[in-house]
Amino acid sequence: MSLPVVIAVGILGGAGAVARFVVDNLVSRRAGRSFPFGILAVNLSGTFVLGILVGAALHGEAYRLVGGGLIGAYTTFSTWVFDSERLRDEGRPRQAALNLGASLLIGLAAIWLGRTVGTAL
Repeated sequence: MSLPVVIAVGILGGAGAVARFVVDNLVSRRAGRSFPFGILAVNLSGTFVLGILVGAALHGEAYRLVGGGLIGAYTTFSTWVFDSERLRDEGRPRQAALNLGASLLIGLAAIWLGRTVGTAL
């Protein structure tokens, strides 16, 4: 991988992280903060976009830039798991399980739908 690609991945990663922060806050302000709807929205939308990239057969440096840099930094496994643990620690194990399960099941649907859309492009 060339130095310009590494730098571009870093720049797009920064943009993805900022986008995650913005989307999470916008959704959380509207939906409330008792359940991590913001991170759920981030991860599901990121999964959908990644599905589009895969379905469209984006590869090579373009995939590294958008899939690895932008979408990789936009989505967040660690916050999703941390939020689930926090819900459990707060005595809300059903919401913790819902957060884990919904993210996985709807995420699989989102990646399938994204691949379908990407393939059609």
